[in-house]
Amino acid sequence: MMTIVNTNNAPAPIGPYSQATIAGNFVFVSGQIPLNPATGELVTTGITDEAKMVMENLKAILTEAGIGFENIVKTSIFLTDMGNFSQVNEVYGTYFTSNFPARETVQVSALPKGVNVEISVIAVK
Repeated sequence: MMTIVNTNNAPAPIGPYSQATIAGNFVFVSGQIPLNPATGELVTTGITDEAKMVMENLKAILTEAGIGFENIVKTSIFLTDMGNFSQVNEVYGTYFTSNFPARETVQVSALPKGVNVEISVIAVK
């Protein structure tokens, strides 16, 4: 059995996918980009602001699913420039207090809408 998670507090999907799905005790959150759900506009004021918007979008979806960052077991970070790693990592670290999830960070040639960062997560209820 699968449950779809959608909230107006995060950007609507830009393709044929859901913001998140729940299967058993697992919550799979689709990759989030720095799209402001209130305005529909991309955050383009620097990688730190972009990373914060991505993390806030993830937070909104996790909240809708009834969980938080402490439930995340795996994250995937996609960057178009690995030179932005330290700034994204600094923002990312402010959302976790302990029991950090497994993670990979990879550089990719391009991301949707030309953004610089995208993050997806897997969590457990």
